[in-house]
Amino acid sequence: MTVAQHQSGPAAQAGALVQTGALVQTGASAHAGALAKAATLIEALPWLERFHGQIVVIKFGGHAMADDELRLAFAQDIVFLRYAGLRPVVVHGGGPQINAHLDRLGMETTFRAGLRVTTPEAMDVVRMVLTGQVNRDVVGLINQHGPFAVGMSGEDAHLMTARRVQATTADGETVDIGQVGEVESVDPGAISALIADGRIPVISSVARSDTGEVLNVNADTAAAALAVALGAAKLVVLTDVAGLYAHWPGDEGSGQGSIRDRRPPEVISELSASSLAALLPQLSGGMIPKMAACLTAVRGGVPQAHVLDGRLPHSVLLEIFTDSGIGTMVVPDGAERTA
Repeated sequence: MTVAQHQSGPAAQAGALVQTGALVQTGASAHAGALAKAATLIEALPWLERFHGQIVVIKFGGHAMADDELRLAFAQDIVFLRYAGLRPVVVHGGGPQINAHLDRLGMETTFRAGLRVTTPEAMDVVRMVLTGQVNRDVVGLINQHGPFAVGMSGEDAHLMTARRVQATTADGETVDIGQVGEVESVDPGAISALIADGRIPVISSVARSDTGEVLNVNADTAAAALAVALGAAKLVVLTDVAGLYAHWPGDEGSGQGSIRDRRPPEVISELSASSLAALLPQLSGGMIPKMAACLTAVRGGVPQAHVLDGRLPHSVLLEIFTDSGIGTMVVPDGAERTA
């Protein structure tokens, strides 16, 4: 029997059947994968309809700003929103970058009552890093996908006017912490013009006072003020936790080793403005300005405010375009979803 004859026998036929079966299985898998992608797109349809043409203000910060893959994913999310018909506005801070630059310059940090003081010299660094470095980096990442992003600071076109604030310690002492301010008013004209032109404004959280003094403004509160002034449909705040927790191991009053401490932390998926206001005095650390910003936005007319885990790639898209959503959503009183 020749080789050709041997290959045309039962063994060759069996091999052909196996190959055919593999091809059929591969084709079925590909078909199932395509159907899954189609289902994901269809799931997004109601949200695309709801938010098409709407302004969404996103505060970019936390670990997402320091990780290269997360930064690229964030830029993709923002451009996706733009192509999907939404009107994204990005607000950013840059605390770690500021601290790193101050260290490189060997600038001594001054503290009063345990709080960092922003001196005129430190403010020069804050302004340079936020507007000249971080802002340009974010704009560059977005513009890898097209000529969309335009960088500016809260100083430009009198976008944000702030007033200097003092801090109160736990002992009730009032201390001057230098050139630190909170937003007093917003003139959204320049931002509205950019949005109307199809651009994506990227704003650093530096503002001027009525007297012309340059102030460092918390980016969370700046994003909330802009969301209210722009009539945004959503405020999204990226952070380094999954959301607002109903409890956390080691919470005051829980006691070490108690049953409460052993429970897995539970993220609050949704709460009303009044419920959040009642919780605020119990919060600590970096969650205070983030949740206070959400409360300010919702009470100022923004229908929804969210705190999301920025460590999760594409967290912005997961929140806006999926039924389940992620993180914690704050809504006006009476607008809670029923189970």
